[in-house]
Amino acid sequence: QVQLVESGGGLVQAGGSLRLSCAASGRTFSSYAMGWFRQAPGKERMFVAGLSRSGGRTVYADSVKGRFTISRDNTKNTVYLQMNSLKPEDTAVYYCAASSGIYAPVATGGYAYWGQGTQVTASS
Repeated sequence: QVQLVESGGGLVQAGGSLRLSCAASGRTFSSYAMGWFRQAPGKERMFVAGLSRSGGRTVYADSVKGRFTISRDNTKNTVYLQMNSLKPEDTAVYYCAASSGIYAPVATGGYAYWGQGTQVTASS
């Protein structure tokens, strides 16, 4: 089992940057593929980015390609989401999630563990 705690959210002007962190408890962090999702008010939770167990394979939603970068540090049990060139439509609660698969699924059902979320607001 793993517990996830996100941090780094906040309010930023459009065009700005934020880096989200997700700290995982437990000794088996490297056994999980990791993903970031987001959920805007009144909308479904959507996939943003994913990273394989080793960190060697990444996958991104089309809407964030070229602007967001997911990475992990298995020595610190932490996964990051660097978000650049933020747009108002990126405003949402961002969640990190852990999957027992080798590669990161894009569907919410592929993840067994979730953090509590962190709010990101990009103002125009």
